[in-house]
Order: sequence, then structure tokens, then C-alpha cells
Amino acid sequence: MQQKRNIQIIEWEDLDKRKFYSFGVFMTMTIRATVYPATLIRTRLQVQRGKSLYSGTFDAFFKILRTEGVRGLYRGFMVNTFTLISGQAYITTYELVRKYVSQYSDDNTVKSLVAGGSASLVAQSITVPIDVVSQQLMMQGQGEYLSRFRLASSTETGKSKKMFGQTRNIMTQIFAADGFRGFYRGYVASLLTYIPNSAVWWPFYHFYAEQLSKLAPSDCPHLILQAMAGPLAAATASTVTNPMDVVRARVQVEGRTSVTETFRQLIKEEGFWGLTKGLSARIISSTPTAIVMVVGYETLKKMSLRPELVDSRHW
Repeated sequence: MQQKRNIQIIEWEDLDKRKFYSFGVFMTMTIRATVYPATLIRTRLQVQRGKSLYSGTFDAFFKILRTEGVRGLYRGFMVNTFTLISGQAYITTYELVRKYVSQYSDDNTVKSLVAGGSASLVAQSITVPIDVVSQQLMMQGQGEYLSRFRLASSTETGKSKKMFGQTRNIMTQIFAADGFRGFYRGYVASLLTYIPNSAVWWPFYHFYAEQLSKLAPSDCPHLILQAMAGPLAAATASTVTNPMDVVRARVQVEGRTSVTETFRQLIKEEGFWGLTKGLSARIISSTPTAIVMVVGYETLKKMSLRPELVDSRHW
């Protein structure tokens, strides 16, 4: 069944693993650096009450740029780079689970859904503590104070010369307030957000790519079709999972313990429109992310093909 597909998928057993991981680290870092400002803006929009500080994505971008400079758009970025570990764990889990599920089903949708959800489960177990810290750093801007924790004045003004001084300051406060569990605040909400998001993204990605291949000329490069399918899948997945993403951000930043109570309070204070907060920023960030990720990932797999298979894949 697999060989009948218009766009042939490069599977785990087709790859030279040494090349795959070497190129993968560079690709992941490039993606993170590209989309981080949009991630920061999305988080601030989701946490603020109503429109108390920012009226929208572009308003937030220009206000942060004006009051905090370019560095303000990258608050918490250094600690966020540790998600490179979770990125490698994600793609490894995805490919290995696809290979495992293929023993029981040839249906690509089934393989993509199960592998995508499993990959997100593993990655989030690594990512959540990093997110908790980086999100607190994201909130340390001028204007309304939105975080439970505040940097010491010497650290906030840049007088501290120590590497990761701000990160250590925030981590100390989190541990003092909540103990080790504080670093996993919002873990359940993250799983409820990102497992469905990942499980939905991959099947839709392959679905859109196949539908586009039926409309495109036969000689159209597959990479172009995949680059178009990525943003479509990302927008679909983002729309479906955004309500839980808003809840997740508030649980982690505000220090709440109940996902259900946070959801109820959000509905009570801001109505169902509150569930769409940050959606435009999320789609804006997910579009270039999806394009870069798809082009990078598919190129990565093509470059990592075992030598004897290089000429067997249409590009």
C-alpha cells in the first residue's frame, strides 16, 4: 500500500542515523531561533487579562520592540535552547513508533496519529520544566506585571555578569515556592495540548500533501507540495488545540494547580472568546515554523538517506 502513494515517505530504516542526528541539531536550533519572538508574544497575550496591555499580536510586537528592544523578543531564549534535547527525543520517538506501528497497520493515518501523539508525550516530559522557566522569563518585561516571580533588581537591569544569572534566579524562586513539582506545573495541561496537536498535525500534513499532489503537475517537486501542506496542517492543529494551550499557559505562569478551575475562570471572566487568545500569534508563528520544519525535516531525511537509496526518492 505504501508504494502506491504519490509522495513516498522516507522511513526510519532508510536513514543513516549519524547524519540524521548531526544535521537535526542544527535544523532544530534554526527553527527555534526563527519563531521564538512569536512564541513569546503568544504567551504574553494568553496570560494577560482581557486586553489590559496588548490589543493584539502586532500591537504586542511593536510595544515590546519599543520598550524592551530586540532583546525583549528573546527573553528566556537561552534556557529555551535546552529544548534541543526534547526535539531530538521527539523525532526519534516519532520515527521509531511509526516503524513499530507499521508491523500492525499499513495505514499512514494510523501510523502518523499514534507516532505523533507518542512523540509529544516523550518530548513534553522533557520540555515542560524548560517551558516553566522560560515563560517566567518571558513575562519579565515593562508594563503590567504578569508573573508570580520577579527578577532581583540587579539581575533584571543586567548588572549580574554570571551566565544564566536570570535563569538561576527564577529557578531558585520556583523551587522555594513550589519545590520540584513547581517545574512540572501545567504538565497535564501541556499533555492535553500538545499530544492532540502532534497527533492531529502529522495525519493532516500527509493528507494535505497527498491532496496537493493530485492537483499539481506530475513533475512538481514534492518538497514544494510538502512546504505548502505543513502550514495548512499547522493552522488546523493550532485551531483545534488553542483552548487548552491558553489554559496551559495560565496554569504555568500564574501557578495554578487545577486545569478545570483555570478553564472555568477563563470562561467566566472572558467568555468563549477567551479561548481564542493568542490564536493569531500561534498561527502566525506556526506558519513559518511549519514551512521551515517541513523543508528542513524533509531535506534532513533526504540528506540522511543511506547511499544506496539516494537515487530511489523523487525530490
